[in-house]
Amino acid sequence: MKKTFAAVLLGVLALVLSLVPLEAAAQCAMCKTNVESGRTSEEKAYDFSGLNSGILYLMAVPYVLIGSVGYFWYRHNKQQKRQALTR
Repeated sequence: MKKTFAAVLLGVLALVLSLVPLEAAAQCAMCKTNVESGRTSEEKAYDFSGLNSGILYLMAVPYVLIGSVGYFWYRHNKQQKRQALTR
């Protein structure tokens, strides 16, 4: 039962993520205006090609850390329940 629920949940998550447009990568309004103003001025020719990747990297790190803590907490609680059942 738990495995089928997890598989269905994973499938729904994959479907939702596949429907997200790729153009909506990461830029907020302030970042977008800075990039556009930087590209139009020719005296300051900055390279903004990695801006979206940097924003996505900075956004992903907290989610990975919180997910890791949640996973280890879940695993620890599961082990404690097993030990309580065997006693």
